[in-house]
Amino acid sequence: MNWITNYVRPKFSSLLAARQVPENLWIKCPETGEMVFHKDLEANQWVVPSSGFHMRIRAKDRLDHFFDDGTYDLVDLPTAPVDPLKFRDSKRYVDRLKEYRAKAEMDDAVMVAKGAIEGLPIVATVQDFAFMGGSLGMAAGEAIIRGFETAIAEKRPLVLFSASGGARMQEGILSLMQLPRTTVAVEMLKEAGLPYIVVLTNPTAGGVSASYAMLGDVHIAEPGAVIGFAGARVIEQTIREKLPDGFQRAEYLMEHGMVDMVVHRHQLKSKIATLLKLLTKTPAAEAVPAAEPVPAEDAVLSAEPEPQAAE
Repeated sequence: MNWITNYVRPKFSSLLAARQVPENLWIKCPETGEMVFHKDLEANQWVVPSSGFHMRIRAKDRLDHFFDDGTYDLVDLPTAPVDPLKFRDSKRYVDRLKEYRAKAEMDDAVMVAKGAIEGLPIVATVQDFAFMGGSLGMAAGEAIIRGFETAIAEKRPLVLFSASGGARMQEGILSLMQLPRTTVAVEMLKEAGLPYIVVLTNPTAGGVSASYAMLGDVHIAEPGAVIGFAGARVIEQTIREKLPDGFQRAEYLMEHGMVDMVVHRHQLKSKIATLLKLLTKTPAAEAVPAAEPVPAEDAVLSAEPEPQAAE
C-alpha cells in the first residue's frame, strides 16, 4: 500500500465514474421543448418562464402561493369507506390507493384550507391531479362537501381549484353519486349568500366539469387549460367531423361564453381577491395594496381581450 494506491487511484476513479443526476433536475416544456431547471420552474409557480406554459402544480404548492404569507389551516376531512365494491382490475383498488398515497403524500385527491388573501378570509378547495388524476371518489366528494360546509359555517367565500379527469370508476355508482351531492352543496352555499369562484385548471373533464366545476358565480381558467366533458377524439369519432383548432382550450371557451376570464397563475390571487371584495361589498379601505406591479407579459385576458396574433 502506498500513496498511489491510497490517493491517486481513488482520485482517478472518482473523476472517471459516472455521476448520478436526479431524473427531475431538468424538466421539458411540453409546448416548446425547452429544458427548464427544476428549481427555476418551482420558484415560478410551475409556469415555464419563456413560453408561459402552465404546468400542473401540486395542491400544497398552490395553497402556499395563494394564501397571504403562505399561512393557512387545513380543514379536517371526514373519512370514507375504502374499496366498498372490492374492485380489482390488473391489481386491487386498495393496493392502488396505497401506492398513490405514498407517492402523492396525500390521503386522497382533495385538500381544503382556511386562510386569507389580501386580508379577506376565505375557504379554498384544491384538487390534485397527481392523486389518481384528481378523480372524484367518495373521499374526494366528502372533502369537497366539507369545504362548502366550512365556508357556510364560518360565512366565508369559497374558491375551488378543479383539476380532474372525472369520476373514479373503481367506485362505480358511488363515485357518480358525488356529482349530485356536491351540486346540492353548491346550492347551499348560494342560499347562504356567499360567493363561489371556480378556477378551472388543466385538465377539468368528465363528471367534474358537469357538476360543481361549472356552477360558480365566476369561472376563471388558467391559460391553455383543457376543459370539457368528453375528450376531443371521442367527440370527433361521434360527430364524424374535424373539431376547430384549440377546441376545449380555456381561450376557446372564453370566446364562446363558457368561461368568464382567462388569468395567468401569477395574477390569480389579486384577481380573485378583487372579485371577492366586490361580491362581498368589502370596503376599498380594507384592501391590501399589491407589493409590486405585475409584469406586462403576465397580463390578464379579460372577457373582451385586445386583438392579438393567433398562437
